[in-house]
Order: sequence, then structure tokens, then C-alpha cells
Amino acid sequence: MLLSFVVLYILLTIAVSLWAARRVHSTRDFYTAGRSLPLSMVTAMMFAGWFGAETVLGIPATFMEEGVTGLISDPLGAAACLVIFGAFFARRLYRLNMLTIGDFYRKRYGRGVEVMTGIAIALSYLGWVAAQITALGMLIHLLSDTYVSIQIGIVLATAIVLVYTIVGGLWSVAITTSIQIVITVVSLSSIAWLLVNQVGGIAPVWQHALDHQAFALHEQLTPTFILAMLTAFITLGFGSVPQQDVFQRANAARNESSAAWSAILGGLLYLLFTTIPLIMAYTANLIDADFVRSILAVDGETLIPALIQQQLPLFAQIVFYGALVGVIMGTSASTLLAPSFMLSENILKGLFKHPLSDKQMLRLTRWVLGGFALFVCLYALWSREQDAGLHAMVEAAYKVTLVVAFVPLVAGLFWHNANNRGAWWSITLGLTVWITLEVALPEAQVGAQWWGFLASIAGMFIGSYMPLPRTKKTH
Repeated sequence: MLLSFVVLYILLTIAVSLWAARRVHSTRDFYTAGRSLPLSMVTAMMFAGWFGAETVLGIPATFMEEGVTGLISDPLGAAACLVIFGAFFARRLYRLNMLTIGDFYRKRYGRGVEVMTGIAIALSYLGWVAAQITALGMLIHLLSDTYVSIQIGIVLATAIVLVYTIVGGLWSVAITTSIQIVITVVSLSSIAWLLVNQVGGIAPVWQHALDHQAFALHEQLTPTFILAMLTAFITLGFGSVPQQDVFQRANAARNESSAAWSAILGGLLYLLFTTIPLIMAYTANLIDADFVRSILAVDGETLIPALIQQQLPLFAQIVFYGALVGVIMGTSASTLLAPSFMLSENILKGLFKHPLSDKQMLRLTRWVLGGFALFVCLYALWSREQDAGLHAMVEAAYKVTLVVAFVPLVAGLFWHNANNRGAWWSITLGLTVWITLEVALPEAQVGAQWWGFLASIAGMFIGSYMPLPRTKKTH
């Protein structure tokens, strides 16, 4: 019965996306939903884009195992990204009236930088989308009573999300996400209340967390440790800013004020409602501590689903899994669209000898969607074999954009001396230092992306101030 209700929920979501597809008449409709969405709908997309499987499954598991230090990158860094984007970037980018963020790099630095940053940004989505697909595959595995393997579940999840996304583009994402996020927040809040009520309210949960130093920094506050935490924070806080999914949601707003405030409100809502899965997971310590230890010893990301299946009635299980499937589908759809847009618009489009018509461009984008979904599926299967957790997959996704795309974006918007040579130096130094240290010092406490980020900043200044070569004067 539980599986039947979840399947019905998925079918209803696909039906809504088919209905929304009637609004798609051009690539601009497919990419930006006609730049006509109100503040409430764009805010819902911003919030839902971050509130994915990793939030409900990965972050609680990380908190249970690492304490508060495991939350530095996500949710703190992730929420900060949306607030920073809304406060400093959204209005400036919205005024440029672009289809993708890759268009900015072409207009500011030229075609070569557009291609390089476009590839880096598109590749960064592999880890993020794969985390959502993996989580949906895990749910299919659990709901089938382990009859369907996680690997087969990942393949089925990819097919479901692809069908849901490829039809209606951003219109489908906008409409379904606005419905799903309300259902998700209400459902998870209700389930959290049921669990907390079993242990006598929130006060015992809070006291247990304080007694067991869940919010204490267990490491000595050395300069190296502080730098490692700062690196984790800016990986998502800065590395997520030059991302197509954040830009495309803001760009779908009906005006620049809505674009800016939707990001700020989305970040604040994300930080607020991320506490719900954390409370649900930590309450398990008071319900059955031995059960928690046994789950964490095998796979901490299954803690909340296992807890709900053990402690709550069927109706609550249906509500939880329906909400979780909605979260995953909404997040994976929007983040699957983003890299496909960039690959089509900023890389493949320029390879054709003759300009593509609007219909041809829309067809190309849908083919790229299918191809990228295949790569995501393969990457998710490989990551599963490597035993990579959802939290680690998401955090790793934004290292490349931090060292390649963030500095050229900031310099291009706020520093008039930034030029093409500075952008190339920034990209080259950032990428070289990061990859070299990732290979040479993979277990270093301070992530290699920190040094790549500093190299990227240095490269921008060196390249921009480097004198141009002299040319011979002709009469």
C-alpha cells in the first residue's frame, strides 16, 4: 500500500508537468518560464532547489556522526549562498537579460572563457544531481522491501526524473515545486511533532543535545582547524553563486526586485526548515539509542526512514515518503535542467555553422537533457560503488566552480579593470593548484580548493595588470 501511494504521487506529478508543458512555446519559455513568475513562486523554487534529499537524509546523518562541525558547509554555507546571491548579484545579472549565466562570461571575457566556465559549471552538477538520483533510488529500494536493488532503483529514478523534466522545462519545475514544497514542509513538520511528542516535547531533545555536547566544537580551535571550517563554508557559500540553477530561478522572476528577494528569502527559509530533519533524527536518541547506533554503524542516511517505519503508523509513512519523493523530484529536475541549458546554449550552439532556429534549439536542449541524465546515472552508480555519502557528493560538486568561475564572475561585475587575460590567468592558476593538491595531498585537513581559490584571485590580479605586448606601428 505504501509503494502504491508513492507511485500514485509520482504519476500525479508527471501529469502536472504535462499540463504545464502547454505553456512552453520557445526556448525562452523552456529556459526562463517567460520571466513572468511572482515572488512567491520564485522563492519556493529557490528554497526547494536547496531542500533536497541531502537535506532530509544526508545532513541529519552527518550531524549525528560529526556534530555541529558537519553543518558548516550545508546548511550554513548553502543558505549563505542564496543570501549573498540575492544581496549582491541578482539585480545586476537580471538587468543583463541573459538566458544563462554562461552568457555573462562571453559578454565580459569572450567565447573561450564562456566555454571553459560553461564546462566547469556543467560538470559541477554531476555530484549534486547524482545525490538526488541516488536518494530516490534508495527510496525505491526501501519501498519495494529491498526487492529492487539500489542500482536498479537509481536507473528507474533517472528515467522518472528525465520524463518529468524533459516535457515542460522550467514551467513544469515552477508549478510542481510550488505545490510540492508546501506539502513537504507541512508533512515533515507534522511528522517531527509526532516523534517529539513521543519523548515529551522539544525540551528533553534540546537538553539531551546539550548534555552530549552536540553543538560543541570537538576539535581544538587551532588555526588549521578554523581554516578547514572556513574552506568548507565558502565551498558552498561562494562556489554555489556562479551556478546556472540559482541564476535561472532568479532570472524567471517578473522583475529584479523579486529576483533578489526570492534568493534572500529562499536562503533564510532553507536555514529555518533544515532544523526539522535534524530534530527528527536527534529525537531517535531518546526513543531508542541502541537502534540509532545500529543504523549509524551501517548507513546513517537511512536513519530517518527506518525510524519512521519503526515508530509511526502507515498514514504517517505515506505522508513522509510522499513528501520526500516530492522534494527529490523537484530538486533533481531543476538541477538537471541547469547544466543542460548551459551545454546547449554556451557550448554546443556555437559549434554549428548556421544559426539554429528556436525550434531546433529547443530540440537540441532536450537531447542534451537526455545525455546528461545518462551521465548522472552512471556517476551515481559509480559513487555508490565507492560508498560516497550524499553530503560528500554535494560538497564535492562545488569545488570546481569555486576555483574556476567565482572569481571571474565577481571581478567582471564589480571591478572595471578585469579583462580577458585576467580571467584566463584566474581559471588556469585556480584549476592547476586545486587539481595538483587534490592529487598530492588528498587527506589534508584544509581542502585543496582553498589554495585553488587563493590562486584564482591572484591570477585575476596578475593577468589584469599584466602589460599588453607591444605591436609594431604601421604607417
